[in-house]
Amino acid sequence: MKKQNVWKTVLLSSLALTTLAACSSNKNDSSSPSASSPAASASASSQASESASSAPDPLGKYPETVTVTEVIGYNPPEDPRTPSGLTPDKNAYLKDLKEKMNIDVKFKWMVPSSQFEQKFSLALASGDLPDIMELDQKNFEKLKNQNMLADLTEAYNQYASPELKGYMESDGGFTMKTFSSDGKQLAIPAFEDPFLSTQLLWIRKDWLDKVGMQPPTTMEELDKVANAFVNQDPDGNNKKDTYGVALQKTLFFWGFDLRGFFNGFGAYPSVGDAQSAWIKGSDGKLVPGLIQPEMKDGLTMLQSWYKNGVLDKEFALKDENKVVEDIVAGKVGISYGEWWYPNWPLNTSLDKDPKANWIALQIPGVGGPGKSLVPKIRAGKVYAVNKNAKNPEAAIKMLNYYIEMGYKKYMDKTEAKDGFVYNWFNPRIYNPADIDTIYTEVNKALDANQTEITLDDQNFKSVDSVFKATKAYMSGDTSKASKGVNWGQYFSRAAKDGGWGTTRKIKESNAFVNNEFYGLPTETVVSKGSQLDKLMQESFTKIIMGAPIGEFDKFVSSWKSLGGDKIIEEVNAWYEKEAVK
Repeated sequence: MKKQNVWKTVLLSSLALTTLAACSSNKNDSSSPSASSPAASASASSQASESASSAPDPLGKYPETVTVTEVIGYNPPEDPRTPSGLTPDKNAYLKDLKEKMNIDVKFKWMVPSSQFEQKFSLALASGDLPDIMELDQKNFEKLKNQNMLADLTEAYNQYASPELKGYMESDGGFTMKTFSSDGKQLAIPAFEDPFLSTQLLWIRKDWLDKVGMQPPTTMEELDKVANAFVNQDPDGNNKKDTYGVALQKTLFFWGFDLRGFFNGFGAYPSVGDAQSAWIKGSDGKLVPGLIQPEMKDGLTMLQSWYKNGVLDKEFALKDENKVVEDIVAGKVGISYGEWWYPNWPLNTSLDKDPKANWIALQIPGVGGPGKSLVPKIRAGKVYAVNKNAKNPEAAIKMLNYYIEMGYKKYMDKTEAKDGFVYNWFNPRIYNPADIDTIYTEVNKALDANQTEITLDDQNFKSVDSVFKATKAYMSGDTSKASKGVNWGQYFSRAAKDGGWGTTRKIKESNAFVNNEFYGLPTETVVSKGSQLDKLMQESFTKIIMGAPIGEFDKFVSSWKSLGGDKIIEEVNAWYEKEAVK
């Protein structure tokens, strides 16, 4: 899955990535579904009005149209079969939602994901907020403190489907409790397997073969490979027009950033998206990875990489989309990222250049394979409702709807070619173990030489789509999707040496370090976090581009005095009182 904003990415993925990443998730006339509509398969009770039921129907249709407002920051559709020119407000999922449940979604505004944070900040400052909101932790905390969020307790208890409740209770209800206050459920978290955040090294094996080198397992070996990708014409065009490692201007983000790189030095600065990582110090207390001395070794190598052309000289001006252009154009051969990268953008790289052979590796470390940072909880976003919304339960019913679309009976009725864009539909929540379920079920079917998936629950659609893509890739069938699209689904989710397969091995071998802080942003993080993040971004970028490495010590001193020491105090107070030891 592309990742998407991850707190998108993923996001990447997978990124995840991803994700990740994709994962998956439907009437014609507002009062009567057509035979071709996904809603035609719904139960009779879903057609009846809520007032006619003795108990609320999780998928029941409102007797009168309920209009809810949203905003969206969006990336392009992940599936290239999506009709061109489609925009989020024309998403077929929304049309189907209206037909099935009589919920009409109106967007107050739509912007590219790169503009979302600024646009939402302006909306927050003016109080011009939509009914249903996708929030990161910082904005959740702000709105909670300003008493601007609806209490969803009753709506959830009455309207949540058994499947939604099963997802929310899969971790014992721990994550749900994190987003409650004084007994009020203020948000529904979209949480996932924490190992979806595991950093991998993605590298072009065909380039390794061209320069006569093996996949790197140490940072020293990676340094040699990266420099070879600059100087030894790995693309074979007799021009010095390639560079080693992909990097975009936001150093710790949701993709194409430096998290995995620093992990290789035993440094754990960030979990991405301007969120600091916290590890145990020698005294058992939590320390911010961002200011630890191991960071210097990483910055020193990055400085040499910039000088030698391993990093693009223009990286500080490039956003993630520009980096993706370089990957697809065959200008760069290495990127750190999550499991989902084959699903985007590596699939497009393969379609552009059939010789492109991307493989996944455990990150290199100082003396051997390194350990990736993995959060204790992965809840990249939550869904909340404006306290002034007239129908807060509509958000719960929309979550039910998206989960329902995963059942087998909706297969072939929510296809990208017909304008169904899953990553434009909110609110949406997945099975927290979705990717591992896909991996397990697809490999079970492959090992048994099955010709189809026999699973029949809400996971069917995601499992079946990957199984079909896998079979198509293995047989060379491109009648329904390109080679890259099929490979991306297979290599991100099902291949034993692919994105999730490699991640599983890292988990099983304990080759990871936990981010120990999983609470809500502390008071000082909320008030000073943006300033400190800007300080880090400017300081590290200057060092990478040639400033003395001693600037790192000045950064640490400034970070601590401008609020960092107070944050350390607050985080450890949380760790002492609330963390599960």
